[in-house]
Amino acid sequence: MVWSEMVGLLAAAVAGGAINAVAGGGTLVTFPTLLVFGTPPIVANATSTLALVIGTSGGIYGYRQHLQAVRPWLWRFVPVSIVGGLIGSVLLTYTSNRIFSKLVPFLILFATLLFLAQGFVRRFTMPQTQAGTGRHSIIGWAILFQFFVAIYGGYFGAGIGILMLASLGFIGLRHIHEMNMLKTILGSLINLVAACWFVMAGLIHWPKAGVMTLGAVLGYFLGSHYSQRISQKRVRQIISLIGLALSMLTFYQEFLR
Repeated sequence: MVWSEMVGLLAAAVAGGAINAVAGGGTLVTFPTLLVFGTPPIVANATSTLALVIGTSGGIYGYRQHLQAVRPWLWRFVPVSIVGGLIGSVLLTYTSNRIFSKLVPFLILFATLLFLAQGFVRRFTMPQTQAGTGRHSIIGWAILFQFFVAIYGGYFGAGIGILMLASLGFIGLRHIHEMNMLKTILGSLINLVAACWFVMAGLIHWPKAGVMTLGAVLGYFLGSHYSQRISQKRVRQIISLIGLALSMLTFYQEFLR
């Protein structure tokens, strides 16, 4: 690799890691950057996944004080995240990126709208949830939703953070930093399973993965660390803006360019 490529990949990984730590969608920075530097699409996807999953260590460390609060939710969401991530990664080795990439704009936009509508919907669902009549049903649907998010995450993964934040909001989680901690753990598991499969399938470009891993660790740490210095309301606004921007960008890339 030439120096310009190394700098470009490093910068993209820092940005991608920071975006993932706050909201999700960092793949939409790292994946196109790898394509620009001549990486085949499936190899680019696999390389980006490996770099970002190692980088999540920085995000988990940054949100570490919220681990205890989200621990009770892990046993519900971890199994479906692992199984779904494996299914998605296997699908990638047998299909092309093109089919799922067409769905990316719709998924991100849908997730962003869900995230924005949480307060409105919660006013109708929370009385039933508090009374115990609808809580188990809501959690069950959230677990099923997480399974499909994990499949998508193992296959391509752009925007899974926003999808998970939207889902976690509907089951009653309100503290945005706790939600980000849980989202980071689940996303790392999805990507870890996928990355292991990609390594065994020989889809990783190791020199590029090494450069991007360094950037992703730094980006995840910076994103998780500094996002906690501003109000939860402001973080929610940033997440919403990122989601809307990513959906518009991907709509343009897939249908208008």
